[in-house]
Amino acid sequence: MKMKLLKKIILLFIAAIAVLILGLKISGYDYILKAARVIYPQGHITAFIDDSRFFPMRKIENGKIWEWPEHKKYNQIKPTERLEKEHEKMKTVAFLIIKNDSILSENYYRGYHKDSLSNSFSMAKSMTEALLGKAVKEGIVKMDDKVKKYIPGLKGKYADQLTVADVATMSSGSNWVEDYYNPLKITTEAYFTDDINKMMLDKVRIDEKPGQKFNYLSGDTQLMGMIITAATGKTLSEYMSENFWKPMGARKYALWSLDKPEGMEKAFCCIHSNARDFARFGKLFEHYGNWNGEQILDTAYIKKSLTPRLESTPYYGYSWWLSDYKGKNIAYMRGVLGQYVIIIPEDQLIIVRLGEKRGISVPGEHHSKDFFLYIDEAYEMIKKAGEI
Repeated sequence: MKMKLLKKIILLFIAAIAVLILGLKISGYDYILKAARVIYPQGHITAFIDDSRFFPMRKIENGKIWEWPEHKKYNQIKPTERLEKEHEKMKTVAFLIIKNDSILSENYYRGYHKDSLSNSFSMAKSMTEALLGKAVKEGIVKMDDKVKKYIPGLKGKYADQLTVADVATMSSGSNWVEDYYNPLKITTEAYFTDDINKMMLDKVRIDEKPGQKFNYLSGDTQLMGMIITAATGKTLSEYMSENFWKPMGARKYALWSLDKPEGMEKAFCCIHSNARDFARFGKLFEHYGNWNGEQILDTAYIKKSLTPRLESTPYYGYSWWLSDYKGKNIAYMRGVLGQYVIIIPEDQLIIVRLGEKRGISVPGEHHSKDFFLYIDEAYEMIKKAGEI
């Protein structure tokens, strides 16, 4: 009798699971099945820094390697006690301080090393904007071009008015809802869908007048990626390899997450690389597009990128975060789990941090506590090195 009851319970459970799966497929939420399969068994509640093995990837090929010079006091200055505590608390995996284009301090944690690949998350937004800058330099795209020139199927009341500059500055007026933890929201769907271009055309609408208000939306960067792909006729990974990874002498190939095998890159995130190679974008933008004598991006374009477009948003430029902390002009790339490439051009300083957690936002600020801490402690170490 007990055995029959047990079998009935098992069959009911299997039937319930089957109904749930069918319901998700019919409703268009079947991507949740992939999310559950990838995220939860690994002990996470959202995407994580080494999730590359769960997605189709496209290589960003490197070429001849240019190695970062090591500072004369390379790793002689130990991380401050406060910094080490923060690394432990925030599960840092890499932390670099680059002064005057030389690595002053370089430390790895939690089993990571120089060549370990780690997810960029939204730092990819700034790197995708660099691709846009290259397309602009080559005359393939103009910032005042209408997006529908490249994505004719874009929908919404104001879709005809949307410009390339609007998506580069997160002022599209799109209906996208940025939510990383709700599995029913479009940000999660974009991360796990197997057809991101179709998703964008089916679900994204330009419902408000563009260019009026900042609203941080991953969908804007995905539109930017679609524009670049349409304009160049190349995948984002190919264009990145040709114009940045190879010319800047990347240490190692990188991987860019796709929606499906041979599909579209998730432009808003998910370039898997190492701290030294992410740092190259810091050097490129610190030197206003010049890489060791080669002008990869136009100086004027870089200056525009690192300048607010909207007066109401002094903390954001063209896909770069901005700050005036310590009275200095600071720009940085940022990922959701505390991925940073911070540049302070006046001091020829680059700070790179990769890890698993990001600090809470400071009240009244658009930057988190750890961002300020990394800068403070980097300056303490630079002082000890006699560089200030």
